Amino acid sequence: MRSLKQQILILLLGSLVLLATCFIVSFGWFMKDRAEDAAFIKAQADLATCKEIIDKTYPGPWYEQNGELYKGTAKISLNNNFVDHLSSLTGDTVTIFLGDTRVATTVRGSSDERAIGTKVSASVAQTVLQNGQTFVGKANVVGQWYETGYVPLRSESGNIIGMFYVGISHAYDQRAINGSLIILGILGLSLTFIVALITWFFLQKFIIYPLHNIMLGTRDIATGHLTQKIKISGSKEIKELENAFNQMVEQIQSLTSEINKTTCDFETNLPTDSADANHNSAEGPDDMVCNLTPNDSNTSNDNDDFDTLESPLANYISTGRFKGESLPKGLNQATLDHILKFVQTISRPISAEEVAEGVKLTRVTVRRYLEFLEQCGVLRSDQKYGTVGRPLKLFIPL
Repeated sequence: MRSLKQQILILLLGSLVLLATCFIVSFGWFMKDRAEDAAFIKAQADLATCKEIIDKTYPGPWYEQNGELYKGTAKISLNNNFVDHLSSLTGDTVTIFLGDTRVATTVRGSSDERAIGTKVSASVAQTVLQNGQTFVGKANVVGQWYETGYVPLRSESGNIIGMFYVGISHAYDQRAINGSLIILGILGLSLTFIVALITWFFLQKFIIYPLHNIMLGTRDIATGHLTQKIKISGSKEIKELENAFNQMVEQIQSLTSEINKTTCDFETNLPTDSADANHNSAEGPDDMVCNLTPNDSNTSNDNDDFDTLESPLANYISTGRFKGESLPKGLNQATLDHILKFVQTISRPISAEEVAEGVKLTRVTVRRYLEFLEQCGVLRSDQKYGTVGRPLKLFIPL
């Protein structure tokens, strides 16, 4: 299966190639029409130029004598050198007709011989010889198509005795069109290559790389390694995907914490023996006794000292335990003392995470001890709200 980058590049390049093909075909068709128009204009100009050259070279009227065509005193029939000269000046094929028959021409037949004695097409003969009009357009010249121009040749009396022809081969048009299309194709390929490089860079930086980072994050989650939030740059859609991924990470972290806490509570509430079971059935697993009066034989003396203590936290640390009752199920006196001493040392609002890091215990375990002390009036809690995520719960010594 192709990667997203390959699919986008193939789609883009395919679209560019299709667009370039359509453009070249349209441009070629446009150039074909323009080339034909230019050829017809050239034919008209060459007719006028050649007519003036003929009149200056051979002054006098056109006339027929003994089946030959003359201009003034010069014989034009079979005067191939003259038509070759006119052809070299204009780049056209040149023919002089007596009636509808070629008597001097540069046009060659299939055997590469001059097409002397061949006749003009009937449509041209109708327009020029019979109607006396100039013909400019496509015409079949000895089996090949040319953009042509024909003018009638008139005798001194005004009778039409022949025609003069210039023709531009389709090969001329095709060379001009092919040259333009080749240049256009080279420019199109260069532009396509440049666009492909720019597209590849854009895809790599703003789409593929951000998606790759998100993919690595999801792979970590799938393999059980909870990832941190990601920070990537990209388009609006990529940023929305980043936000959705980070929200998913927050939810997974929160869900994991709740599961750990529920599991720990379940394990600690399991009875260890029959006595604990009877005790739990009588009092319930959640009973918490929070008497801060010491439970020993010197109760009266300790009560005297209790009045002089500065705070509930200091009172509990000095007494060391609760009067007449054991700790709730799952709590340990030594651990509780350790946490209390750490909290007293810090002497400021502190989170369960900070306490857990300080006493080297899990956050879930530490939170249970802190919440117990909060119920006993040793600590109180407060919520600290940030700009992003869930509020932070802080425990404040009393």
